[in-house]
Amino acid sequence: MSKSSVLMVLPHQLFKQHLGLGNSPAKIVLVEAPLHFDIARAGAWHHKQQLVLQRAAMKAYQNYLQELGHEVGYYDAESKVLFGVMADLGTDKLMVMDPVNTKLKGFIQSAATAHHIEIQWLESQGFINSHAENTDYRAARKRWFMADFYQQQRKKLNILMDNGKPLGGKWSFDADNRKKIPKAKRVDIPELDFPVGNAYVDEAQAYIDRRFSKAFGQADKFYYPITFTAAEQWLEQFFLQRFSRFGDYEDALVPQQNWLYHSILSPMMNIGLLTPMQVVNAALAYAQRDDIEPISLASLEGFIRQIIGWREFMRATYDDLGPTMRSGNHWQHKHRLPNSFYQGTTGIDPIDDVVTRVLDTGYCHHIERLMVMGGFMFLCEIHPDDIYRWFMSLFVDAYDWVMVPNVYAMSQHADGGLITTKPYFSGSAYLRKMGYDTKGEWSDLWDALYWRWIWRQRTKLAKNPRWAMMCRLAEKMDSDKMNRHLQLAEDYLAGFEAYH
Repeated sequence: MSKSSVLMVLPHQLFKQHLGLGNSPAKIVLVEAPLHFDIARAGAWHHKQQLVLQRAAMKAYQNYLQELGHEVGYYDAESKVLFGVMADLGTDKLMVMDPVNTKLKGFIQSAATAHHIEIQWLESQGFINSHAENTDYRAARKRWFMADFYQQQRKKLNILMDNGKPLGGKWSFDADNRKKIPKAKRVDIPELDFPVGNAYVDEAQAYIDRRFSKAFGQADKFYYPITFTAAEQWLEQFFLQRFSRFGDYEDALVPQQNWLYHSILSPMMNIGLLTPMQVVNAALAYAQRDDIEPISLASLEGFIRQIIGWREFMRATYDDLGPTMRSGNHWQHKHRLPNSFYQGTTGIDPIDDVVTRVLDTGYCHHIERLMVMGGFMFLCEIHPDDIYRWFMSLFVDAYDWVMVPNVYAMSQHADGGLITTKPYFSGSAYLRKMGYDTKGEWSDLWDALYWRWIWRQRTKLAKNPRWAMMCRLAEKMDSDKMNRHLQLAEDYLAGFEAYH
């Protein structure tokens, strides 16, 4: 077998026009790699929806490649699968796309080195920017700022620009994207048309149930596309049914409603069934059509920002700062995450609502992740490693490059502010403003935890202009009221175990 003749494809690299195919490999191997299929822990760090998605999509991709005329091998998850692959290859050179996962890349390199195999690393097609572009961008700046990064993306890609200026006169319409869905309009939230089951999904469900018994959630009812055609149809369904309301209700919260007006594209984008520029170009083209309900600039910009802005920003900062982020615990939070957060039995209404839906689907939207789950865990002073593990275990779109910066930086500020200027958390008023209308014991406890955290951290927080006012309010609060908050919060947290 000639050199550079084998292409390894990982579970999140199922690209229709994979770069490696252009090098005419004599053989392709699809590998259920560690960290994607965790055989050692029987899937304990995965959601069954994710495992079924990866298995079914990989099997469909195998068939796709075979129909193109390629010889394709498939390796099921095993404890030392990478070493087994290397031993079987019969070549001394291997093509692998950058997994954008520090640990997995190291595993692959170690296995290849042990078998005297040279690796040709290919640029990841899962992102718009190359690693080199992000490195050059960072080298010219003192630190990361999302707003600056996003503006540069818009200019570089010439998206939503008007003679060098942002279309509509401003870069972000985020302030227009914070509406609550009125109760009277909740009946108008469209039902999703889920893909019809197929033999790939049936096989994957049986495989996952048999081999990954400890994985979280359920997959008897599976929700997501597993082929290119089905993913493109899913994208078109979003455009037709939800895009026009996406911007208005991007941050809205509705109890017992999982999808709202969101695109739910991340599961497919994160494994290669859709690519970022494919989605961006389709959105821009759709918004230009004159036979549809008009797409507001706020909706279009908000959607584009999530892809060319936030998604690319997460990858760029992961590559640059990932090891530093994941070792941080700036606020010295020490509590262990109770099992009730994995079961939806905390007794906190919004938390249990979100967890119940996530166990079913492996999905909730970004505000539920950041401000509901992440915010409450922050107020409970959960150790960031436990929070990272929770997010990695319960989401269909969970991959290291997105969860490390989202948890350690965005959600928990555990990195001390490498890419953000403040921690993201709130009192119950924010949740009620956005959709959890009913007050109760949950809101009393949430507010007690909120004021406790501010009270304990007021000296440090007061240095941040964005939090100084809340510190002053805490200091001026009636002492009896503050003491009630503190007692309620301490009584609740007394049930949490701590790391020592």
